[in-house]
Amino acid sequence: MRDTTTLQPGLSVDCVIFGFHENELKVLMLKMKKMGKWALPGGFVDRDKDVDTEANNVLKRRTGIENIFLHQFHLFGKVDRNRPNHASNLLDNGLIDSKFKSWFEQRFITVGYYALVEYANVQAPKPDPISEKCEWLPITELPELILDHRQIIVKAHETLKKELNHQPIGLNLLPEKFTMPELQALYETVLEKKLDRRNFRRKMLSYEILIQTNERRLGGAHKAPTLYQFDKLKYKQAIDGGLKSGW
Repeated sequence: MRDTTTLQPGLSVDCVIFGFHENELKVLMLKMKKMGKWALPGGFVDRDKDVDTEANNVLKRRTGIENIFLHQFHLFGKVDRNRPNHASNLLDNGLIDSKFKSWFEQRFITVGYYALVEYANVQAPKPDPISEKCEWLPITELPELILDHRQIIVKAHETLKKELNHQPIGLNLLPEKFTMPELQALYETVLEKKLDRRNFRRKMLSYEILIQTNERRLGGAHKAPTLYQFDKLKYKQAIDGGLKSGW
């Protein structure tokens, strides 16, 4: 635990890192030592640093992962979000020193950040000194979590799904060249619903962010599907300017 005199009282950050891999959506979680519960990578904010900067610093300290673009998505400020026995549990399990107990007993508001990555392409996560594991867990099979971390994940996922109404996804989540069914599987995984194949194709092509190559994916049992790739300039323009219609 760092010197609390350098930290901003009552303020923390929590990071929800979604990982997409092989048509499954997972969340990066830490299993706290001796407590049997899991937590999001979170931490406190130095008085002399920007909150956005500290979110990246916290993620690196807690998991070893860096160079991920984090989106600030919500402020969690309910009066009862810090459970009365949380500080005592941390102390009893040797995760904090007694001199820090009062620090953890104060009311905290936390700024939520999220990111979506292809987790096979990022650094292997590693637990920090107060955690025994740091792993990607399926979003549909989350274990018991501390405080309001489950609600933070739910809110982050809701935000991610809403963002698909305004911005494209897929770049850095799929191979450089991919099929339309592979792109549709990504959207269905994030949205947690099935999409009509013809409508999906029509809508994606209407965004004008895809380049249809002259190549096909060979080796399957059915007709070889066409390979596409993103037009990176138009993709960036769609990120900056937004899409015409949503899902």
